[in-house]
Amino acid sequence: MKLNTKNIAILGMLTALYVVLSAFLKFTLVGNIMVDLGYIAFTFALCMFGPAGIIVGVLGCTLESILFSAYGFSISWCLANLTIGLICAWLLKNDMNIYAKCLIVVVAVAVGMLGVKTAVECLLYNIPLVVKLPKNAVAFAVDAVTMMIGLFFYQATRKKIANG
Repeated sequence: MKLNTKNIAILGMLTALYVVLSAFLKFTLVGNIMVDLGYIAFTFALCMFGPAGIIVGVLGCTLESILFSAYGFSISWCLANLTIGLICAWLLKNDMNIYAKCLIVVVAVAVGMLGVKTAVECLLYNIPLVVKLPKNAVAFAVDAVTMMIGLFFYQATRKKIANG
């Protein structure tokens, strides 16, 4: 998709939506694991714009963590979003059925959360893998489901979006 002024504005609005959903509609599931509805906007952007949609996940995560997180900026979340975005942007195609897209999302979130995020946190904060991996496994499941919800929203609205 061509990045013209209109598409750049849409990416900006999706980034703002990511920040708002992540900051104000995030709710605790278990411990400090939260359902992050910003992933719906991230998925929408990846489906609409392909690789350019990565901006929404990385910039949205950065802005939300700097502006609203009690824990501050998290490089592990940003790198996980970058990884998820790269995999999804590379593999998601509009002509695929929804089940194939869901499988790609689950694999991408697994690599991002269980692989990249876990490795970065274990290395940066000297946390044992046996401690970090179970927590990130719960976060993986929650984020994968949230991104699949974003896929279903996109599927339901894509014809309206294409018609302008």
